[in-house]
Amino acid sequence: MIPLKSKSDLAMLRESGRILAEVIFELEKSVVPGITTAEIDRVAEELISRRKVVPAFKGYRGFPAVACVSVNEEIVHGIPGSRIIKDGDNVSIDLGVNYRGYFSDAAVTVIAGTPLPDMARLVGVTRQALYEGIKAAMVGCRLGDVSHAIQKFVEKNGFSVVREFVGHGIGRQLHEEPEVPNYGMPGRGPLLKEGMVLAIEPMVNIGTWRSEILDNGWTAVTGDRLPSAHFEHTVAVTDQGPEILTGREGLRYA
Repeated sequence: MIPLKSKSDLAMLRESGRILAEVIFELEKSVVPGITTAEIDRVAEELISRRKVVPAFKGYRGFPAVACVSVNEEIVHGIPGSRIIKDGDNVSIDLGVNYRGYFSDAAVTVIAGTPLPDMARLVGVTRQALYEGIKAAMVGCRLGDVSHAIQKFVEKNGFSVVREFVGHGIGRQLHEEPEVPNYGMPGRGPLLKEGMVLAIEPMVNIGTWRSEILDNGWTAVTGDRLPSAHFEHTVAVTDQGPEILTGREGLRYA
């Protein structure tokens, strides 16, 4: 089980999250038609270096880049390279930082150029599914309440949640217990206690929830090659409600 975080731990995690939120806000601006995914990664590395923190993903279990950049049918763990972003592409960026030994993790999906209606709806539903999950991360609730809130919202809107990849605890390590699935039954799973910190990250597909891993050993794509979207925040469970550590305004949900 994830260790409970002290007040000093939370202060450090808040700063880690604040820095990451700034980086992602700036990085989103780089997602335009004509840019390559490798160029997006270079921007991410520059923004992180400028803030004198360490990229959490580069070298982690052998991952070769600073950011995971996944396009359209790519769900997660896209390796940046020569792929050129086209008008209307949806580009998911997953990024983490290590601030003095404290990790934060967040993801956003950005539509480059002119959004197609189906793509815009997918992105909007995925973003809101994240907040539905966050609102359920209350002291005294169960982890399954978070998972169920995400699944219920996604499926109500006609999309599917990815099952092979899940959220996780986070803090002094990038990945800690517990796993945070985006599907499940309410009232099940570990009890949520004050001081827990979770990376909640719905990955949502237009079509099937099934995924495949490409030959590079990292990039997950949808089984039917239809588009996917991904949003993530690092969230602290507090007695005042869930606190979004990677939100630019430090939002809380009662």
